[in-house]
Amino acid sequence: MGKLAAKDLQKMLNCIPPDPRVVVPPLIGYDSGVHKIGDQYLVVAADPCTGVPEEWFGWLLVNYAASDVALSGAKPQFCTITLMGPRPTDPARFQKIMQQTCEAANEHNIAIVRGHTGMYDSLKDIIGVCTVYGTVTPEQLLTSGGAKPGDLLLCTKPLGTETVTNYCITHPASAQRLFGIEKQQTLAKQMKLQSCVKEALALAGIVGVHAMHDATEGGFVSAINELAGASKLGVNVCWEKIPIPPEVLTLQAHFNLSDEQLLAMSSTGTILGAVTATSKQKVETLLQKLNLTASFIGEFTEEKEKTLVKDGNTLAFPSQADDPYTAMMAPTS
Repeated sequence: MGKLAAKDLQKMLNCIPPDPRVVVPPLIGYDSGVHKIGDQYLVVAADPCTGVPEEWFGWLLVNYAASDVALSGAKPQFCTITLMGPRPTDPARFQKIMQQTCEAANEHNIAIVRGHTGMYDSLKDIIGVCTVYGTVTPEQLLTSGGAKPGDLLLCTKPLGTETVTNYCITHPASAQRLFGIEKQQTLAKQMKLQSCVKEALALAGIVGVHAMHDATEGGFVSAINELAGASKLGVNVCWEKIPIPPEVLTLQAHFNLSDEQLLAMSSTGTILGAVTATSKQKVETLLQKLNLTASFIGEFTEEKEKTLVKDGNTLAFPSQADDPYTAMMAPTS
């Protein structure tokens, strides 16, 4: 996957001067920026889209950024769309993706206000970028840095849901051999689990939900490190409490992945969050109404150490790991 190392990203961000109008500037571990607009805050998130099943490209393009805005407690309201492809690209491909984009925006009542489309010799495939905007009151804003000591580490969907679904779509024959025909067909229909807009907005309304993060590139490794780092806390994670589907373990064996790579498996649509113990039951009930299961897989701590308990042994939680998504989705000869 293509994220810069934290130290390299920080060097790049150092040239950005502070501005009193900006509440949340570009920071490592934060997927949305925030600035003042009247007596409210405007939450802004931008995400690229590439290397995904093309029949879902436009839908994912909108939902990636819309999810980040919703995780801040703001309802996504407006967006811009950029589509770029190699020269030549059949205009029908752009049109198909734009139709998907419009349908996704309509699902969330997001207005598309601007964009750009072009073809460039330097590109090898279509790339999309979506920027989504939404407003929230200062009191309702949530950020990745809001976790508090003693908060429980919430997980809303199984690890690797995105990777398994996309593998079933892009490599159906292999997935059928690994999982069986019926399971492959079922998993291939779960693409919409890669959005967390609805549950993020619902969770944001619960007192005691302090922070949320989508487990996108880098999976649980990136999201948990970014939540803890942004909150200046440590975290204890329990391996046995992490919901890991059997299909993910099958892919781990098939691709000979380490446990660290498994934890880093891209899991877009899975919220990892910080919630108080007193709000646990409300969170469980709310997610159950949305046909989701709340798992509490750890706890944030005052101490800065990040640990992983597995089989009774306390290990260091990975500070970084290679997300195997791109290699797993590569075409096979």
